[in-house]
Amino acid sequence: MKKTFESQDVEPDEADLNISRNPFKTYLARLKAFSPNARYFLWSTFFFGLAGGVNQLLFNFYVLSQGYTEATLGNLVTARSLTTLLTALPMGYLVNKIARKNAFILSHLAFVIAMTMMILLPSVPMFLAMSVVQGLSQALSVVASGPFLMENSHETERTYLFSFSSGIRMTATSIGEWFGGYLPGFFAGMLLVSAMNTKAYSGALWFVVLFALLSVIPALLMKEPSKDQQATYSVFAPFSYFKRAPGKLTKLILPNLITSIGAGMVMPFMNVFFRNVHQQSDASIGVIFAWGSLAMGFGLIIAPMLAERFGKIQVVVLTQALSIPFLALLGFTPFFELAVIAYYIRLTLMNMSGPIFSTFAMEQVEPEARAMLASLNSMAFNFGWAFSPTISGILQEKHGFRPPFTITLVLYTISTLMYFLWFWYKKNQKVAEEIVSDISKS
Repeated sequence: MKKTFESQDVEPDEADLNISRNPFKTYLARLKAFSPNARYFLWSTFFFGLAGGVNQLLFNFYVLSQGYTEATLGNLVTARSLTTLLTALPMGYLVNKIARKNAFILSHLAFVIAMTMMILLPSVPMFLAMSVVQGLSQALSVVASGPFLMENSHETERTYLFSFSSGIRMTATSIGEWFGGYLPGFFAGMLLVSAMNTKAYSGALWFVVLFALLSVIPALLMKEPSKDQQATYSVFAPFSYFKRAPGKLTKLILPNLITSIGAGMVMPFMNVFFRNVHQQSDASIGVIFAWGSLAMGFGLIIAPMLAERFGKIQVVVLTQALSIPFLALLGFTPFFELAVIAYYIRLTLMNMSGPIFSTFAMEQVEPEARAMLASLNSMAFNFGWAFSPTISGILQEKHGFRPPFTITLVLYTISTLMYFLWFWYKKNQKVAEEIVSDISKS
C-alpha cells in the first residue's frame, strides 16, 4: 500500500486551547482553528441544508397533491435509501479514487438533476428513478464527509468540526423549512391556484434546485492535498482491516443500524404526522420544522463542549436515553402543544449524539479504514430507511401512527443499551480491573 495521507493529529500552535477554563473562549478558539477547506465545507453544507429544508417540508406534499398515497411516499424513501445502502461500499472506493472535492461536486450536481426531473416530469416511474439518483448522491456525499473532516482537522478541534458542521446543516435546514412553509402560498397567489395545488408545490421546489446549485460553489473552492500527500489505498486494504477487527467494527456499526430501523418508521413522515394527526397547515408545519431544526442545530453546536467535559460516549448514551420519553410523548399525546414541545426536545437530544459518535468511531480505526467505516455506517443508517418507510406507510394506512412510534421506541431503547454496555460500561469495567490489578501487585 502506498503512502497514506494522515489526519492532521499534530497539536495546533495555540497552546491555550486545552487549558482555557472559559468554555466560550475555548469554543471560539476551536472555530478559529478550522482550516480553509473546513470552512468551504461548512458553506457548502449551509447552502445544501437550505435546499434540504425546503425539500424535506414540501416534497411529500408535492407527491400527495398528485393523488398518490403515504405508501407511495414510503416506496420513494425506500428506493433512495436502498440505493445508498447498496452503493455505499463502492462509493467509498470511488471517493478515494476521485478525491473528496470532486465527490462533493458530483453529489450535489446529481441531486440538482434529480430534483429538476421530478419537477418537470412528475410521475411514479420518474419519482422512483430520480430517488435512485438521489440515493447515489447521498451515498457519495456521506461517504466523503467523514474522511474529509478527519483529514482537514486537528485532534483538538475535530469534535467541534464534526458537531458544528451538523449544527450548520440543521440551522440551514431550519431556515429552509421556515422559508419553504410560505412558498406554496406565494406561488398559489401568483398562479391563482390553491396553496395545496401541485403547481404551487412545484414552483416552490425550484428553490431546492437553486440552493443545491449554490452549494457547489464552495466545493469548487476546496483545495486537494498535493500528490505526495493524497490518500492512496489498496482496494483490499479496508476489507483486510475488517478481517482483522470484525468485533470492533460490528460494535461501531450495529447500534446505528438498530437506530436507523426505528428512525425510518416515523422520521420521514413527520410532516404528514402533524398534518393528519394534529390538522396543521403547510405554513404551520414549516414553522414547527424550522424551530425544531434550529433547536437541533443548537444542540449539535453545544454537543462538543459537553463531550469535552463529560466524555464522548457518556454524552451519546445520556442524550439518547433522555430523548426516549419525549419520543413517547410526541407519538401518543393528543395535545398538539405537548407534541410540539416533545418534538423539539427529542430532536435536540437524539441528534446531539450523531456527530459525537462519528468522531469517536473515526478515531477507533486506522486512516485507511475510515472511508470503509463511513461506507458501512452509511449502509447501516440507510438499511432502516430503505425498508422501514414502506412498512410504516402500510401501517399508517391501516392503523395510524401508533404502531410505528411503538416500534421506534423499542428499537431506540435497544440501541442506547448497546452504546452503554459496549462503550461505557465495558470501559469502566476495564479501568476498575486495572486498578485492582495494580493494587494486588503492590
